Amino acid sequence: MEEFGGGARRTPDGGYAVQAAAGYEARAYAIEPDVSAACYFYAAAALTGGCATVRGVHPSSMQGDIRFLDILRRIGCTVTAGSEGIRVSGPTGGIFPGLDVDMNDCSDQALTLAALAIFAQSPTTIRGIGHIRHQESDRIKAALTELVNMGVRCEELDDGLRIFPGSPRPTLVETYDDHRMAMAFSLIGLRAAGIRIANPACVAKTFEDYWEELGRITKD
Repeated sequence: MEEFGGGARRTPDGGYAVQAAAGYEARAYAIEPDVSAACYFYAAAALTGGCATVRGVHPSSMQGDIRFLDILRRIGCTVTAGSEGIRVSGPTGGIFPGLDVDMNDCSDQALTLAALAIFAQSPTTIRGIGHIRHQESDRIKAALTELVNMGVRCEELDDGLRIFPGSPRPTLVETYDDHRMAMAFSLIGLRAAGIRIANPACVAKTFEDYWEELGRITKD
């Protein structure tokens, strides 16, 4: 409201006081990108040892999934904030360690880390995500099922998953009509042959052009 010329201020009780009849002014307004969507491309950089820049993503973002960048730092990625956006450079050769992490406050990326965990040098434990059992799918059960179908050792926890490094075999990944299953597990195909995604159109819920964008940045 303030950026468009409206008068608003916080009150001591945590609310807002809005100035009457202040009016608004026309202006250009940059809409912050969806950080959840950006994380798939950052994860692709981690997997391949490449680089990805998403324009308009900045450290000041209030979106919870910005914390996924801290997780990428922990596995050896370089995260650089510039005027254009945040750039992630993956570890050399896509070689990175596993880790034990509570993802309660960035749980939309739990499936993304699960996809990365297959290629880590040691097991990965993802905790604090019991609530994702009640989203578009039971994401813990879905991830466990599809990883096991690939031949990857995986253990179900009360509030998460433990994933062991493995060599995924060619698999048709069931998505359970869940856009995050489709986008996250598609990343496995960057390092393993024969990974196909069932019902790829389910990504339209949040990212209709995901497959075109993924193809564009990985065409080389």
